[in-house]
Amino acid sequence: MAESTIQQHSLAGWDKPELDLSSADWHSSSSGRGDVQIAFVEGFIAMRNSGRPESPSLIFTPAEWGAFVSGAREGEFDLT
Repeated sequence: MAESTIQQHSLAGWDKPELDLSSADWHSSSSGRGDVQIAFVEGFIAMRNSGRPESPSLIFTPAEWGAFVSGAREGEFDLT
Protein backbone atom coordinates (compact mmCIF):
# COMPACT_ATOMS: atom_id res chain seq x y z
CA MET A 1 0.00 0.00 0.00
CA ALA A 2 1.41 3.38 -0.96
CA GLU A 3 1.95 6.00 1.69
CA SER A 4 -0.37 8.97 1.80
CA THR A 5 0.00 12.32 3.43
CA ILE A 6 -2.64 14.71 4.70
CA GLN A 7 -2.54 18.21 3.26
CA GLN A 8 -3.70 21.04 5.49
CA HIS A 9 -5.81 23.57 3.63
CA SER A 10 -6.92 26.99 4.76
CA LEU A 11 -10.53 25.78 5.12
CA ALA A 12 -11.29 24.33 8.53
CA GLY A 13 -11.86 20.58 8.40
CA TRP A 14 -10.52 20.28 4.85
CA ASP A 15 -7.95 17.53 5.39
CA LYS A 16 -7.60 15.49 2.22
CA PRO A 17 -5.03 12.82 1.49
CA GLU A 18 -2.54 13.16 -1.29
CA LEU A 19 -2.88 9.70 -2.81
CA ASP A 20 -0.70 7.99 -5.39
CA LEU A 21 -3.26 7.32 -8.12
CA SER A 22 -0.75 6.15 -10.73
CA SER A 23 -1.71 2.49 -10.31
CA ALA A 24 -5.36 3.01 -9.33
CA ASP A 25 -7.92 0.63 -10.82
CA TRP A 26 -10.39 3.08 -12.41
CA HIS A 27 -14.01 2.04 -13.04
CA SER A 28 -16.50 3.66 -15.42
CA SER A 29 -20.26 3.85 -14.99
CA SER A 30 -22.18 0.57 -15.21
CA SER A 31 -23.15 1.26 -18.83
CA GLY A 32 -19.56 2.01 -19.77
CA ARG A 33 -20.60 5.43 -21.02
CA GLY A 34 -20.10 8.73 -19.32
CA ASP A 35 -17.30 10.94 -18.30
CA VAL A 36 -16.80 9.89 -14.69
CA GLN A 37 -14.51 7.17 -13.37
CA ILE A 38 -13.96 6.15 -9.76
CA ALA A 39 -11.24 4.24 -7.93
CA PHE A 40 -11.03 2.94 -4.38
CA VAL A 41 -7.61 3.80 -2.96
CA GLU A 42 -6.37 3.45 0.61
CA GLY A 43 -9.88 3.68 2.09
CA PHE A 44 -10.87 6.72 0.03
CA ILE A 45 -12.80 7.15 -3.21
CA ALA A 46 -11.18 9.07 -6.06
CA MET A 47 -13.27 10.43 -8.93
CA ARG A 48 -11.96 11.79 -12.22
CA ASN A 49 -13.07 12.89 -15.67
CA SER A 50 -12.29 9.99 -18.01
CA GLY A 51 -11.94 12.39 -20.93
CA ARG A 52 -9.18 14.26 -19.07
CA PRO A 53 -7.52 11.72 -16.78
CA GLU A 54 -4.54 14.03 -16.25
CA SER A 55 -6.80 16.57 -14.52
CA PRO A 56 -6.95 16.57 -10.71
CA SER A 57 -9.15 13.93 -9.11
CA LEU A 58 -11.69 14.60 -6.41
CA ILE A 59 -11.05 12.66 -3.21
CA PHE A 60 -13.97 11.58 -0.99
CA THR A 61 -14.09 9.95 2.42
CA PRO A 62 -16.54 7.03 2.59
CA ALA A 63 -19.05 9.27 4.43
CA GLU A 64 -18.73 12.02 1.81
CA TRP A 65 -19.11 9.48 -1.00
CA GLY A 66 -22.23 8.05 0.63
CA ALA A 67 -23.77 11.52 0.92
CA PHE A 68 -22.89 12.29 -2.72
CA VAL A 69 -24.41 9.05 -4.02
CA SER A 70 -27.56 9.50 -1.91
CA GLY A 71 -27.95 13.06 -3.18
CA ALA A 72 -27.52 11.94 -6.78
CA ARG A 73 -30.10 9.18 -6.37
CA GLU A 74 -32.56 11.65 -4.86
CA GLY A 75 -32.12 14.12 -7.72
CA GLU A 76 -30.26 16.74 -5.69
CA PHE A 77 -28.01 17.55 -8.64
CA ASP A 78 -30.63 17.42 -11.40
CA LEU A 79 -31.08 20.52 -13.51
CA THR A 80 -34.48 22.12 -13.12
